[in-house]
Amino acid sequence: MASFILSPCGRADVPVAKEPENTKDQTEDFTTGENMDNTVENSAENALDRADEKADWKELKWWQEAVAYEIYVKSFKDSDGDGIGDLNGIISELDHLKNLGVGVIWLTPCYVSPQADNGYDIEDYYDIDPAYGTMEDMENLIKEADKRGIRIVMDLVFNHTSDRNEWFKESASGKDNDKSDWYIWCDPKEDGSAPTNWRSIFGGSAWEYNERRGQYYLHTFLPEQPDLNWENPEVRKALIDVADFWVKKGVGGFRMDAIVYIKKPTQFTDGEPDAGDGMVGIHSMTANVDGILDYLNEFKDAVRNGTDIFTVGETNGVSAKELPEWIGENGVFDMVFEFGFVNIDLPDESNWCETRTWTLPEFKKVFSTSEATTLREDVNGWYAMFLENHDQPRSINHFLPEGADRIQGAKALATLLLTMRGTPFLMEGEELGYVNVKWPDIDDYNDISTKNHYEFALGEGYSGEEAMAGVHHFARDSARTPMQWDDSLNAGFTGGNGETKPWLPVHDDYKTVNVKTQMADPDSVLNYYIALSKLRRKHRELVDGGYEEIFHEDLQIFAYVRENKDARAVVLVNLSIEPATYDASCVENAKRIFGTGEDSPKGELAPLEAAVFEEIK
Repeated sequence: MASFILSPCGRADVPVAKEPENTKDQTEDFTTGENMDNTVENSAENALDRADEKADWKELKWWQEAVAYEIYVKSFKDSDGDGIGDLNGIISELDHLKNLGVGVIWLTPCYVSPQADNGYDIEDYYDIDPAYGTMEDMENLIKEADKRGIRIVMDLVFNHTSDRNEWFKESASGKDNDKSDWYIWCDPKEDGSAPTNWRSIFGGSAWEYNERRGQYYLHTFLPEQPDLNWENPEVRKALIDVADFWVKKGVGGFRMDAIVYIKKPTQFTDGEPDAGDGMVGIHSMTANVDGILDYLNEFKDAVRNGTDIFTVGETNGVSAKELPEWIGENGVFDMVFEFGFVNIDLPDESNWCETRTWTLPEFKKVFSTSEATTLREDVNGWYAMFLENHDQPRSINHFLPEGADRIQGAKALATLLLTMRGTPFLMEGEELGYVNVKWPDIDDYNDISTKNHYEFALGEGYSGEEAMAGVHHFARDSARTPMQWDDSLNAGFTGGNGETKPWLPVHDDYKTVNVKTQMADPDSVLNYYIALSKLRRKHRELVDGGYEEIFHEDLQIFAYVRENKDARAVVLVNLSIEPATYDASCVENAKRIFGTGEDSPKGELAPLEAAVFEEIK
């Protein structure tokens, strides 16, 4: 057993050893659809080739040029008719992603898992869960994606494991084994109760009692997801070995899940209760504790340096002013997912029934402050631009006013996503304009977090109707319903004769909202995304240009300038359901090159209209 000093709660206190066609806007022609015009395709590629010949263009890394796409493996495509998405299903639809302009696929965890949290409870980091396929299937996916210019990014869940992981089984077996301190163990209080009053992110106490050890272990999420002890150098070495294994398999990078929780405070103390249950949310007690960057710099030095992979951290609670330590040349990651805008309507993440009204300037400030920080010369950072992921509601419901036209709203949000400075990350289904599901009963939902939030609301005195309203707005299942490929039974997600149902019901709009139908409709959300992706590749300032917000105080329009040495683009998006006006001098010498189709006069935007103007220097 390794020799190092243990804290009173069984944690090791040791130092760390010191990265298409836009059918109504006639100003520029982008062809979309399955029958892509090779002439247009080649002209776009030639434009890029000419651009690359300009030596003084700012050189970007491959992942800065790419469009990223998150696949919730369980929900993307079922190839074997068991109702669960799998790796071979992904391979079968790679051409859809290529057509969309995707260069990065972020896979949610597909390792061996008991599925207590749909794969974010990992039993074996070195193998593929049989429900998703085999390691040979994964190797084939990496190879087939690479043929299409797409890199695979794995989701590393390193704050915790499954309680069925062999590491935890050994640790839980007693206090005198080689892995006894690989997790966070703590003695009960004198009265036998949990060490602290911390509430887990999924609800209930963050501590679970283990009879065999006579101690509690910490779980930031579910009891089935015990937290690893990053103070222990053997744990950190084991996790580095996992990452190295996947780098050698040929992956293009890693998304680091829940990474802000890996460093625990030196003392475990009760917090001020924030609800009627007498508990305090664990996030306020353990997120971004001093010393976390030492661990992450060690990981960066051991895994990322000397490779072409990228890392993106899930960093709930990291502020814009802290970004220089987290991203850029001196940061621990290449990019991070920030949460300032995600929780803009939710003061307390544990309570879905208490929301707040927000204004567009508040929303814009989150993005623009972070963009300004990443652009600083001493930071030289890069932004991870996203509006949805597997933990969030659909952006149309989340960020647009009630009554917003679904198609126009989806296009407006797409314009933001693909023209902002940074690498855009799409969530599967976002390119079709997915909206939230509103199933009538809590038992209709699969997600354990949603069920726990519902029970928490009832415990706080909210009615069942109020609790369900919170579920309808924030439930994670809305981002996880199966991908809708066509209007056939089960939306083409799973085959068979209908006897096998998808693991989660398809949205009831699948007859009209699906890939096949939208590919045939030149005005569809999908074809708009395809066109935007081409626009981004052809107009280089939308990739390597700077970022400057304009009209910040405007309550309807999100507008900004993307400028490099060759061109200046102005992006204007009306996120309201009313007509809007703006000072047209910002586009006085510019030509409209793209938009949602209204083609309003300069100085005006129709409800939910987006327009991109360009001035060549």
